[in-house]
Amino acid sequence: MTPADTGAGAEEEAPSPVRTARRVEEDALAWLSAHREDFALGADALTPDGAVNGSWKPLGELARVCAAVSRHTPSPDPLHAPARDLLDYAWRQTGEGELFALLQRFEPFATYPLEVYAAFASAGLRHAGYEAAAASVARTRGWRLAEQDPTRRLGVLAAERCVGVHRPEDVPRLVRGTWLGGLPEPWSFERFSGYALTHVVFHLTDWGRDPDGVPADLGSYLADWLPAWLDTCLDAGMWDLSCELLAVAASLPEPLGQTAACDAWERIASARHATGALPEERPPLEGPCSEPEFAHCYHSTLMAAFAAALTIGRLRATGGTTGAYEDDLEGALR
Repeated sequence: MTPADTGAGAEEEAPSPVRTARRVEEDALAWLSAHREDFALGADALTPDGAVNGSWKPLGELARVCAAVSRHTPSPDPLHAPARDLLDYAWRQTGEGELFALLQRFEPFATYPLEVYAAFASAGLRHAGYEAAAASVARTRGWRLAEQDPTRRLGVLAAERCVGVHRPEDVPRLVRGTWLGGLPEPWSFERFSGYALTHVVFHLTDWGRDPDGVPADLGSYLADWLPAWLDTCLDAGMWDLSCELLAVAASLPEPLGQTAACDAWERIASARHATGALPEERPPLEGPCSEPEFAHCYHSTLMAAFAAALTIGRLRATGGTTGAYEDDLEGALR
C-alpha cells in the first residue's frame, strides 16, 4: 500500500458527527422504545398529592423530544417511525387529551398540564375541550400574576400560544432577565445556569425549529463560549447537560465546527451503556458498568436522541460543514 493509499483510507474513515450522532440517536430510540412502559402514567397521576416529577414530567419530556425528533427527521427515514410511535404512545397515556381536561378541573392554576400539553399540540395532537378550558383560565388575573422566574415564564408563554392565548408580555425584557440574557461573565457558568440557558434557547427557537429566534448578541455570545462550556461538561462526565448543550449548538444559526462536533459526539457515544442508555453523569467509580436505573438515564437518553436529531437536521439544512452531509448520512443508514 502506498502512502497515498494510506492517506485516502484514513480520510474515508475519519470520524463524522453525522455518523456518530446517527448511531447515538438510533440506539437511544431503541432503548426508549424498549422502556416505553416506564413512562406510563400511574394510578396517582390525577391525585392531589401525586408525584408529578415521576409521572407527568417524564411523559411530557418523552412527548416533547419525540415531537421534535419526528419533526426534524423526514418521514422516509427509518428513525421517524419509532419517534412517532413513542409520541402516539404518550398521547394514548393521556386518554388522547382527556386527562388534561380532568387536571384542569383539579388544578386550574397549575401550569405543568399546559406545558406538557403544548408538546403534543406542537405535533398536531390536540383536545379542543381542554384548550377552551385552559384558555379561559389563562386569561384570569390569578393566572397572569403567578410569580415565575423569567426562564419558566418564557416556557409558559410558549405553551399559552398553543391554546391561542397571547398575553401582552414584554418577551425581550424577560429574556434579558435570564442568566443567558444578561451576557454574564463566561467563567460564572455552572450546572444550574447551564440548564437555564439551554431552556431559554429551546423556548426562543421553538425547540430547534427557528434558529433565528435567538437575539444576535446572544447568538454571538454562545458561539464564543458554548464550545468551552461543552468541553468542560464533557470532561466532568455531565452527559445530560452536555447533550442539552449539543442541542443548543444545533439550534443556533452557526452550528459547532466539525472538529468540536466530532469530539463531542464520540465522547457521548463512548459514555453509553451497551443497551443504548446514556447515564445522566459518569459513575463515581470506574469498572464494570451496569445499566443505570430508569430514573437516572431516561432524561439523558431523551436528550441524546433530541440533540442527535437536531445536529443531523441542521447539517441536512446547511449541507454539512464540509459539504459531505449526504455521503455521511448514506453511510450511516447502511
